[in-house]
Amino acid sequence: MGKTVIFDLDGVIFDSEQVVRRGWQYAAQKLQLGDVDSLFLQCVGTNHIFTEQLLQKTFDAQFSYEEFRKYTREYFYQYTGAYGLPVKPGVKELMEYLKTEDYRIGLASSSTLQYILNGLRQAELIHYFDVIVSGENLQRSKPEPDIYLQACKKIGVIPAEAYAIEDSYNGIRSASRAGMQPIMVPDLLPTTAEMQALCRCICQDLFAVKEWLAAEHA
Repeated sequence: MGKTVIFDLDGVIFDSEQVVRRGWQYAAQKLQLGDVDSLFLQCVGTNHIFTEQLLQKTFDAQFSYEEFRKYTREYFYQYTGAYGLPVKPGVKELMEYLKTEDYRIGLASSSTLQYILNGLRQAELIHYFDVIVSGENLQRSKPEPDIYLQACKKIGVIPAEAYAIEDSYNGIRSASRAGMQPIMVPDLLPTTAEMQALCRCICQDLFAVKEWLAAEHA
């Protein structure tokens, strides 16, 4: 049981959430929106549809989500063009372990497919994945279970027999609602009582995930 692992991308595989967070601050400064950090944290793990709805509801009718996205992308691509997209410690070690142990490996990310593919190719990680599902064409984002249900269906596993590795509250809620076994590796958001109740385990990093899985299936 549980020989399938489905990963989130940003904040789990890529150490990208802080870059995106600074991109929001950059866009907010350009558009004179004030402090948007609490809004950013609400959107961690969701897709652009959810983000647009929240920002449009928060700001007045003159707010342009497209202009906001233009500035966040401008910052993101300037940063990653100069420094690359940082990979979380332990990613390759965990992937190698999963492959050696004959796990099926999937990815369920709210990001666009092009962003996912570009990032995984650049990081030389794409060959590890059996299935990749993006959230760009799903109307319901995390915390709804749709993306994880789709990933499980595509990879051919019953959700209860698959682990989901997530860093965000919305991601853990999504995996839990899909009936999976959530594993949280906290990034920007601290552990809460809700997360402890929903998660099969909480690990400090991906090295700890590897150790936990090895013990679980010893």
